[in-house]
Amino acid sequence: MTDADAPEPTLLELSDFEPHRGTVFELTGEDVPGSPLPLTLADTRSLVAGDGLASRRQPFGLVFRGPAQPVLPQRIYRLAHPQLGSHDLFLVPIGRKPEGVEYEAIFT
Repeated sequence: MTDADAPEPTLLELSDFEPHRGTVFELTGEDVPGSPLPLTLADTRSLVAGDGLASRRQPFGLVFRGPAQPVLPQRIYRLAHPQLGSHDLFLVPIGRKPEGVEYEAIFT
């Protein structure tokens, strides 16, 4: 099979995540301390597309909240959810709250 024959990856939309606010995703990885690490989907929001940027979907952002430790560096992580399955997301730590560390994923 060539790359041209490969199936198109599923394009995730904001509507895929909105019903799962407040639910737990498991972040996994051999190099992730405490794996699987529970991350709660704390917020979902629609974003405005930038001028001149072509997008296949309406841009959106997700905020996940994890435990206070460990604080994970920004990079791609595998997150699994019982209804949404497993997906690789680029997460960026954006701050600390009394409840834990928050991470953001942006979809354009």
